[in-house]
Amino acid sequence: MERTIGFKERRYIEELRILTKSTAIDCLMDERFDRIIYVIRPGDMGLAIGKKGENIKRMQKVLGKKIEMVEYSESPDEFIANMFRPALLSTVKKDEAGRVSIVLQKKSDLGIAIGRGGANVEKARLLFRRFFGSELGEILSSGDGA
Repeated sequence: MERTIGFKERRYIEELRILTKSTAIDCLMDERFDRIIYVIRPGDMGLAIGKKGENIKRMQKVLGKKIEMVEYSESPDEFIANMFRPALLSTVKKDEAGRVSIVLQKKSDLGIAIGRGGANVEKARLLFRRFFGSELGEILSSGDGA
């Protein structure tokens, strides 16, 4: 899947590199939720977040927007799991139409996976479409309670 990165995104990626010494593969600006979503190179997530989240807080102050980060993975299943962290996924299913459905381990993780106002689901949809050219389908819980 070919992605194009505009001037503004490049500027934000460079700002992240300067402030955190970590590398972002991609950057998305989500106007609906007034946030910047960084896709971080595998292994750089700790560096990007910083001790007790200090790098994210500093980035939010400098850029004036909410900052979210997701660690990239070549594997679609692992990338999806990274998008929904800290919610734990049980399985990832693909239907005939190419849509991907997610099954969570715990019913209590459903709220975390959806996020306030659907923010986490929207982030996952944007990133999955951008990186894998496929649509995200339903989010289900395995139904085993807690």
